[in-house]
Order: sequence, then C-alpha cells, then structure tokens
Amino acid sequence: MTGLTVNGQHHEVDATPDTPLLYVLRDDLELNGAKFGCGLGQCGACTVLVDGAPVFSCLTPLALLAGRKVTTIEGLGTIAAPGPVQRAFIEEQAAQCGYCIAGMVMRAHALLARTPDPTEQEIRDGMNPNLCRCGTHMRILAAVRRAAAAMRSAAPVQAG
Repeated sequence: MTGLTVNGQHHEVDATPDTPLLYVLRDDLELNGAKFGCGLGQCGACTVLVDGAPVFSCLTPLALLAGRKVTTIEGLGTIAAPGPVQRAFIEEQAAQCGYCIAGMVMRAHALLARTPDPTEQEIRDGMNPNLCRCGTHMRILAAVRRAAAAMRSAAPVQAG
C-alpha cells in the first residue's frame, strides 16, 4: 500500500511505486478530470499540481509523491461552486471538445498562484507546453486574463 494526499484527503492505494499518478487518480480514486492524452508528457491533458507546481501525472510515479500534496481539477471547485479559474474558463467558453481543459485550468491556477498579475507573455509562457487541438487558445488566454482580474479583485487589501 502507498499513501497519497490528494485534494486534502489521505488515501492508501494498492499500487507499486512506479505506477503513474494518472492511473491511480483515474482507476483507484475515481478522479477523472485529468485525462490520458499522449502518455509522453507532451500534451498536458493529464496536468495536476504537486505542491502547487504543475506536473504531468502520466509521467509522475507514486514513488515521488510521499509527503507531497496533489491537487486535481476536482480539488479547485465543484459544478455548483467552481473555483475562480474554472469560472473564467466557463465564462469565456474556452472549451470546445474539453479534453485539454482540466490540464489548462491546472496550469493557469499554478501560474496565477505565483504571478497574480501576469503579462500577456507570462500567460503564454505559463500555459506552455499544454496543447489544445481544437484551437481555442485565444479563449484560453482570455480565460486566464479574466481569472487573474477576478482573483486580484477578490484578494484582501493589505494594510500598509
């Protein structure tokens, strides 16, 4: 058995240390937001956060996750109460087929956590290397800009 913390909950899974995180998320924990795309870490459909940083879950073995926190798209919000990045993607209608969107949302969330007011180039760089085959890149970029603005306006004012 291997211990794993996902979306704030500890799980014990019956998987070998070399099992890719993506398989555990989908097959053992029934968290199906992260998708199997290429299996090579090139498309980003499987992107999740590990300690706040985006990783390709198709390439990340369980052995690397001891004591670390994994966040999936399911950990950012719900259908009834989407998180700010999820909401922005919905409002901008950034999904066409939807296959890449969970990975895009996770990468955008990580970007905005470290860079709350990104420039256009920082957004483009931050979303790289995730791919969208449907071509909704412009809507995805608009969604990231919208999420950044929403998160900044919701942030508490710092006393100075």
